[in-house]
Amino acid sequence: MEEVEQGLLMQPWAWLQLAENSVLAKAYITKHGYALLVSDLQQVWHEQVDVGAVSQRAKELNKRLTAPPEAFLCHLEALLRPLLKNAAPPSEATFSCERVAETLTLRVRSQISGLPFYWNFHCILASPSLVSQHLIRPLMGMSLALQCQVRELATLLHMKDAELQDYRESGATLSRDRLKTEPFEDQSFLEQFMAEETLTPQAVPPHKELIATFRTIQKSQSQHHASRYLRQRPQVLQAQCQDLGCQRPRGRSQRGSSINLTLSHC
Repeated sequence: MEEVEQGLLMQPWAWLQLAENSVLAKAYITKHGYALLVSDLQQVWHEQVDVGAVSQRAKELNKRLTAPPEAFLCHLEALLRPLLKNAAPPSEATFSCERVAETLTLRVRSQISGLPFYWNFHCILASPSLVSQHLIRPLMGMSLALQCQVRELATLLHMKDAELQDYRESGATLSRDRLKTEPFEDQSFLEQFMAEETLTPQAVPPHKELIATFRTIQKSQSQHHASRYLRQRPQVLQAQCQDLGCQRPRGRSQRGSSINLTLSHC
């Protein structure tokens, strides 16, 4: 399921409007299974299942339908894809969300070949590490990236102002007065922005450039995590062997070309 985990990591969050519930969600579905994350900005729920679990749940919910689990996964992907891209789902599909204690159930109703199709995503609270990996760290990375972008744009505006001032001092004039602009002031711009903008989450499609930035940050973080794991792999292997009770056969030099591991207990 590593492919599903990495695929989910690269997916951007999307706003879903489900009846009275508005939630953030991201999903990744392949022929091997799926992973889903849902958040109401107070809690985060998660479900990840393999193809075996999909087959079993399909039999329980759709007794009249007989199809390989890959077909059900393909149908689920076709139903969720429009929602996660802020487009209209198929007309026959309906979605509802129910929260009970620490669980969240996302119910899907649709049709396959004219027969009703039912699916329930059973999500439990995500672990703190998963929340950090998919929500906190990406948001912090996006915040830092956007701050750097704002600083670079402010620097560019100041350079443009200096260029225009040089033109004016050289005798150049505007052919159209409406194109005249005032010199850019960082503090004034920030104060006006904070006064006019509503800085609260809204259910609007994320800009494609923000999605590209998000995926770049996620890819960078994922590669950093993988390289750190490879550097730590000898220590990790040694710790795992100690936990399992692995022993090195006596009489064999530690400088040999191969190492045989035996388990002292099952």
